[in-house]
Amino acid sequence: MATQHQNCEEAATRQHAQGGSTDWTSSGHAETDLGLELAERLDRLAGAGRTEGLHGLVIMRHDQLIVERYSAGEDFRWSDPLGRVSHGPDVLHDLRSVTKSIVGLLYGIALAHGQVPTPKESLLRQFPEFPDLADDPARTRLTIEHVLTMTMGLEWNEDLPYTGTTNSENAMEHAPDRHRFALDRPVIGIPGERWIYSGGASTLLGRLIVKGTGQPLPQYARQMLFEPLDISTFEWITGTDGVASPASGLRLTVRSLAQLGQLVLGNGKWAGRHIVPAPWLQAALRPRVRVPGGNGYGYHWYLGTFRANGTTTNPVRWAAAMGNGGQRLFILHDLGLVIAMTAGNYDDPSQSTTPAAVLEEAILTAIKH
Repeated sequence: MATQHQNCEEAATRQHAQGGSTDWTSSGHAETDLGLELAERLDRLAGAGRTEGLHGLVIMRHDQLIVERYSAGEDFRWSDPLGRVSHGPDVLHDLRSVTKSIVGLLYGIALAHGQVPTPKESLLRQFPEFPDLADDPARTRLTIEHVLTMTMGLEWNEDLPYTGTTNSENAMEHAPDRHRFALDRPVIGIPGERWIYSGGASTLLGRLIVKGTGQPLPQYARQMLFEPLDISTFEWITGTDGVASPASGLRLTVRSLAQLGQLVLGNGKWAGRHIVPAPWLQAALRPRVRVPGGNGYGYHWYLGTFRANGTTTNPVRWAAAMGNGGQRLFILHDLGLVIAMTAGNYDDPSQSTTPAAVLEEAILTAIKH
């Protein structure tokens, strides 16, 4: 799906409080040279039809809101059509698989409170309700870390359309027990050796949080992550069984998504308070396995490097959360940069084109070290 980009709003606002507590409603505009250059580059991209389907964009650098843009376009809430939506700072948007990375943050918070097992612990020991699976020698080596890194060695295929049960995530959503479904996939490899993209892994991670905290995932997220960030509005879509989807169900505003990026950029600290433990972020953002294309993957976060400003030296590290349709959250620690994007190109084979154009042809070419 592709929608025509229409620039509806552009803003740049200076932060008034240090340590990650942006005053989004401030009327003071930070018309920096960078912000103006980015606006011009984005306008050129839009005029050339290179930002098809882009719904929202927030760019922050060094704790300062540089650019904020929204456009109207056709949108969906999972598979439910919403029609043409006028996106804006208060409009919720599907994050799809960006949800997975946020669940990874929640796991780190729960681990710091001793509520969930450490990554090295046995996976099936946490699911005594499935004793037949625990007795399977081919599965006994599975650990929590294999879930966090999506290296479980179990069959899973989300390359097929998300419209039928041949897609593993859709099949899981229609299964009598989603957690058994995720654990009971055929063994096709040795745990830890190969990355296989899996919404089932995120589903199991979410279940461990629920088991350990005794709270539904949205309630725990509200208490331990969103409220400390002053994020009051969100939605977490549930399946037919009433379970909030840890793989793709979260809906946030693009501003809230950027706040989460600022939290990661700040090593888990916001407004002087540690929300996500710094040691967990350091562990989560360390490459542990390669994904197709050569980038790294940590604990539910993608990792890699960019070449900023067209240079062939000084690679810039990035960490990212990515979702179907063009949902993106990029954190570039070396540049003090957070980029949050929402888009509506769901299930489109070329859905990465718009985020790539915005990132590589507008933002990175404008950044000066």
